[in-house]
Amino acid sequence: MAQVEATTERIIAADAEAVFDALADYRATRAKVLPEHFSEYEVREGGDGEGTLVHWKLQATSKRIRDCLLDVTEPTDGQLVEKDRNSSMVTTWTVTPAGEGKSKVVVTSVWDGAGGIGGFFERTFAPKGLGRIHDALLANLAAEVEKK
Repeated sequence: MAQVEATTERIIAADAEAVFDALADYRATRAKVLPEHFSEYEVREGGDGEGTLVHWKLQATSKRIRDCLLDVTEPTDGQLVEKDRNSSMVTTWTVTPAGEGKSKVVVTSVWDGAGGIGGFFERTFAPKGLGRIHDALLANLAAEVEKK
């Protein structure tokens, strides 16, 4: 079993603190910025960064739907980590300053991939698909925080 990784990044025209706060706001902002690939979104505990438990279904392809139940931690300043209780997937969001009034957001998801030929296709195509989903989420996040 090989580990699969998908990384996406974006520069957003807003202060890093504002971007991080919006990203960590699972009650309001996060629900607003999720693209159509997410459904059944529900905050089960917390709702603001560390200590949040959030659920959603992620439809990566027309046939592949992942039921996610994520524990959120903040191991360091500017970083959110979402660990899925239902799989090996861990998604890390890192927000850093990128010049005056700008921030850089990097999102990386890693998980244990399948073996054999199925694993080959997963390692080849899943990172691109998840990258597109994360790119759409980051575009929505940018639109949300840049208008403030």
